[in-house]
Amino acid sequence: MIDNIKPKEATSIINSLIGGVVPKIGVQHIAVGRSAEINALVAALEDVKNGHSMVKFWIGDFGSGKSFMLHLLNTVALKQKFVVANADFTPDNRLYSNDGKAVALYTAIMDNISIQTKPEGGALPTLLEKWIEQVVTKTAEENDISLTEIRNENYLSLIQSNIMKTINEITDVGGFDFGLVVMKYYEGYIKDEEQLRRNALKWLKGEYRTKTEARQDLGIREIINDLNYYDMLKNFCKLFVSMGYSGFMINLDEAINLYKITNSAVREKNYEKILAIYNDCFQGKVANLFFNFAGTNQVLENQRKGFFSYDALKTRLVTNKYETAEIRDFAQPVIRLLPINHNEIFVLLKKLKDIFDYNYKTEISINDSEIHQFMEELFNKPGASEFLMPREIIREFLSILNIIRQNPTVDKKMLFGELEISDERPNEFSLDSIEEL
Repeated sequence: MIDNIKPKEATSIINSLIGGVVPKIGVQHIAVGRSAEINALVAALEDVKNGHSMVKFWIGDFGSGKSFMLHLLNTVALKQKFVVANADFTPDNRLYSNDGKAVALYTAIMDNISIQTKPEGGALPTLLEKWIEQVVTKTAEENDISLTEIRNENYLSLIQSNIMKTINEITDVGGFDFGLVVMKYYEGYIKDEEQLRRNALKWLKGEYRTKTEARQDLGIREIINDLNYYDMLKNFCKLFVSMGYSGFMINLDEAINLYKITNSAVREKNYEKILAIYNDCFQGKVANLFFNFAGTNQVLENQRKGFFSYDALKTRLVTNKYETAEIRDFAQPVIRLLPINHNEIFVLLKKLKDIFDYNYKTEISINDSEIHQFMEELFNKPGASEFLMPREIIREFLSILNIIRQNPTVDKKMLFGELEISDERPNEFSLDSIEEL
C-alpha cells in the first residue's frame, strides 16, 4: 500500500487521472522516474531560500509530464515553506498585453496561491491575516498594550500606521497603494465590514478594471494593471518572506499559448517579458523569487515563433552542448523532460492500483503478470511507438480497473483485447501554418 496517503489525496488522484488531468494534490504518491529532477529542484530551492532568484524552463514533448512535474514542484516547495502559485497561459492570459490579458494572468496567479496548510489554492486571505496579525502583535508589544485591547477600534489608526510603515520598508514600486489597501483590509476586519475586506481583496487580486471604481470603493486612485502587475508580484514576494516564508514560486504552464499568438509584435513583447523576468532573477535584482515555465520542444526551439525566435532569449536558453540523454545538466535554465520508460510505467501502474483499491475500499483482482499483459497489449497496438503517452496509458488502466470493480466476473483478457489508442497530440502543423497578422 502507498504510505501516508490521505483519503482526499487518493480521491483527487483517481478522479483527476480518469478525467485526463493532473491532480492538484497527492502527486508525490505517483511520482516515478523523476528523482534526478527533484534533487536538482531541492538544490535550487535552497538557493532561492538563501536570497537568490531562479527561472527554470521545463521542456518536453506533448504528454511527457510537464504539467505533472509542475505539480510535483509545488509539493516539494510547499514542504520547504514556500508560497506557491500556479496559472496557465491561455488566449486570454499572457505576460504582456494592453487589453487586460496580462493582469488576467496576475489574477489567476493570485487566485491559486497555496501554502502547506492550503495546498489547493485560495490562501491569499489567510496570508494577509497572518501578516496583519504579526503587525498587531508587534505593535502591542512595542506600546505595552494587551493583544485583546489593541484590537479595539480605538487603536485602528495606530495599527494602520504600522501596517503602512512596515510595507514601505519592504516594498518598492507600488508599495504606497499596496499599503493603503492592506490598511483598508484591516479596517474591514476590525469594524466587521465584510464588503470592505472583499473590496480590498479584489484590488489586491487585480480585479478592478477602472480607477473610478477603485476610488469609489476604497478611496484608492490606482489599480493593478497590465503594466504594473509584475511589480506587485515582487511586492508580495517580499511580504511573504518578511512573514517567515522561504520565497515565492510561480509556475506558468501551457506556454504553447504564447507561441500561438498570431501577432508577431505582441508575441515578441511576451518573450521580452520573459527575458526581463529572467534577467531580474539571475542578475540579483529580486530575491527569493522562483519562476517555472512549461512548454513543448517546439515552443522553445522553433526559429520563427518559439522562444528561439527572440535572439536574446535564445542565447540564454540554448542547451549545454555536452549534455546527452545519459549525461544530464540540471543546473542550466532549460530542463528537458525525457519520457519515462516501460519499467517506470509498470511501477506507476502498480502504485495506481494500490491507490485505486484504497480509494474504493476494494481489492481488485489484477496481478503483476496481468499488468505486464495490459502493457504489452497497449504497446503492441499500431502507432503506439509514435504517439502513446503516459496520460492515455493511465486512463486506459484506470478505466479497466473501474470495469472490474463494478463487474468482478468480467474477462480481463477480453478487456485487454479491446484496448485502443488514439493520437492525442495537438496538430502542430496547424500551429505552424497560422498566418501572421
